[in-house]
Amino acid sequence: MTNAASENPLGRTQEFLKQIVYGGNDGIVTTFAIVAGFAGASADGVAQIGGLAVLVFGFANLFADAVSMGLGEFLSARSERQLYQGRLSWLLGRLRDDPETETATLAKLLQERGLKEPDAKAASVIIAREPSLMAELIMRYDSGLTNPDGDNPALNGFVTFLSFVVFGVIPLVPYFLFEATESTLQLSVMATLSALVALGVLRWNATGEKPARSIGETVVVGSVCAVVAFLVGMIVGG
Repeated sequence: MTNAASENPLGRTQEFLKQIVYGGNDGIVTTFAIVAGFAGASADGVAQIGGLAVLVFGFANLFADAVSMGLGEFLSARSERQLYQGRLSWLLGRLRDDPETETATLAKLLQERGLKEPDAKAASVIIAREPSLMAELIMRYDSGLTNPDGDNPALNGFVTFLSFVVFGVIPLVPYFLFEATESTLQLSVMATLSALVALGVLRWNATGEKPARSIGETVVVGSVCAVVAFLVGMIVGG
C-alpha cells in the first residue's frame, strides 16, 4: 500500500516547503547582497574589486550562513518538540487531576469554533474518554501547538542548508563564467531574479496559490532586500 507522499510527486516538496522557501530565499538574497554590496561600494562597480574577491566573499558567506541556518532550523524544530512534549505532559496531568475543568475548557473552545453549546459539551465528554486526543485538541485550539512527531529536526535542518546553498550559488554563477565587469553584475541581477522566479514557481506548484501571487511575492521580497544591500554598500562605500 502506497502512502500519500509517494502517490503525489509534490508530496516531499509540500512537506519541506517552509524549509525550501525560507532557505532558498535567504540564500539568494544573502549571496546577492555580497555582489550588490561590492558594486554599491565602488564607483566603478565590481570590476574594480575583481571577480575572485566576489567569489571568495560570496562562497564564504554562503556556506557560513547555510550552516548557521541549517543548525538554526534543527534547534528550532528540537525546541518546538520539547515545548510540545512538556505542555502535553502537563496537560495530561491536569486531565487526571481535574478532568471536569479541562472538559469544560474543550467545550468552550469547540463553541468558539462554531458548535452550539449542547453539542460542544456532548462532544467534549466523548473526547474526554481519550485523554491524549483531548490534550492535543486543547493545545491546538488554545495555544496553536501541533503535534511535531512527523517532523525530523535533522532532516529539516539539512533541507534548509541544501536549499540555501543550491539557490544561493545562482547569483555567483556569472562570476565563474566571465570577468568581473558591469555586464557581469547585470547578469548576476538577471540570475538572481531568475532564481527568485524559480523559487516562486516551486512555491506555487506546492501550494496551489495563484501563480501571480506566489511568484510576485517571492520576487518582490527578494528584490527589496537586494536593493537595500546595494544602497547600503553605496552609502557606506561613498
